[in-house]
Amino acid sequence: MSARSVITDAMWGRIEPLMPPDPVRGRRWADHRRILEAIAWKYRTCAPWRDLPKELGPFQTAHKRLLRWAADGTWERLLAAVLATSDAADEICWTVSVDSTVCRAHQHAAGALKRESGREEPADHALGRSRGGLSTKIHLASDARARPLAIIVTAGQAGDSPAFTSLMAALRVPRVGSGRPRTRPDTVIADRAYSSHAIRDHLRRRNIHAVIPQPVGQIRNRQRRGRRGGRPPGFDSHAYKERNTVERCISRLKQWRGLAMRTDKLAIAYQAALFLAAILIWVRI
Repeated sequence: MSARSVITDAMWGRIEPLMPPDPVRGRRWADHRRILEAIAWKYRTCAPWRDLPKELGPFQTAHKRLLRWAADGTWERLLAAVLATSDAADEICWTVSVDSTVCRAHQHAAGALKRESGREEPADHALGRSRGGLSTKIHLASDARARPLAIIVTAGQAGDSPAFTSLMAALRVPRVGSGRPRTRPDTVIADRAYSSHAIRDHLRRRNIHAVIPQPVGQIRNRQRRGRRGGRPPGFDSHAYKERNTVERCISRLKQWRGLAMRTDKLAIAYQAALFLAAILIWVRI
């Protein structure tokens, strides 16, 4: 069986300078490009690791590299480096849309050992029970061109609003050269699930324009209280039309079957695959 490549020469030209160097001691790394192709093939097809085509090398090498780089934060650093170069080229539009999506978990995703809860791995392995059964939730922030800026994963039953602060903390784009990383978008667009006083106050304190509609219940409660209810928060209905960008970004990530349905036992492995998919979206420009 022949594997179809997804990393073109132009894409690899942007990724190669950002890859970590070979270790000072010990054996040299296996070819980085082949390893990325192997990981991408596994998550695009949602096939078992043992079915990896021979031309992509031993599956153990790709699997170990995925976990090792997930544990030491290499995948996050690679995505941050790609975002930094894109920001330096003025390719990022800082009107950010926020949303989440639930992904069903395969039965193979359950049963991770308790001792594997270290290495930044959440205790629940980002697995929970929702209406659809065992699932994981992806919380995502995208720019105005449907490209991911920040990604976190939680258990499937977790709410959107409680994860908002963690998601905004994960939005961190370093500068090329000197200067502090950019962590503050110009505008944040979100649906009614994010309409809370805590979120609006958080954005107001950081001088970020919020475009979040109010649920009917909040509107009625404010009207019922009269003057004590205060003025309604501002809402730009025209800007809210751009919220579809995060939906399109979610759709692009879920084109990989291994991301649309989780089979990984460890949350850090699943999130690492999300980072790789995000990196390939950005370098495809």
